Amino acid sequence: MDSSTAHPRLILSENGKMVKCGDHHQPVPHNPERFDRVVCVLGREGFSSGQHYWEVEVGEKTDWDLGVASRSINRKGKITVSPSNGYWFLSLRDKHNYVFRTDPSTELPLNLRPQKIGVYVDYEKGQVSFYNVDAKLHIYTFLASFCESVFPFFSPCTNKSGKNDGALVITPVLLMDTHPQHADDM
Repeated sequence: MDSSTAHPRLILSENGKMVKCGDHHQPVPHNPERFDRVVCVLGREGFSSGQHYWEVEVGEKTDWDLGVASRSINRKGKITVSPSNGYWFLSLRDKHNYVFRTDPSTELPLNLRPQKIGVYVDYEKGQVSFYNVDAKLHIYTFLASFCESVFPFFSPCTNKSGKNDGALVITPVLLMDTHPQHADDM
């Protein structure tokens, strides 16, 4: 994760693989890349071609957002999250409400609560897919037309007085053949 984009309340691990929301703002430099209102952070490296896959441990968190965002997204003040504004992500709210940030939002009933989310991006095909890694289930695929670099997007959301204080953790993908099938193959 790119610490220069992290909201001041976010606490990143030294290796940049874990993020959680603290109770107070951290002393960080003000810069144009940093989110100043929404508690989120972008990945360190973006991509403008190819296929990319990563997994994020969400555990028992009650709220989170995961996906990708365009390089030129607005990072200051109130942010309207939707594909038309350069955001493609899945959200969990109140422990049970899964939503894709489309316009309007698309609610998604999930029978199995994921502990780990896989995110697959095929830049040329304009696909952003989400998977329940443990159950090996496809959750949803956004279809997009990317016109600039996209970056992994992470938000642990606020800690809600300790009810949502767990971290989001990027975990290693152990074997290449274990990642979920491409959405077209499902």
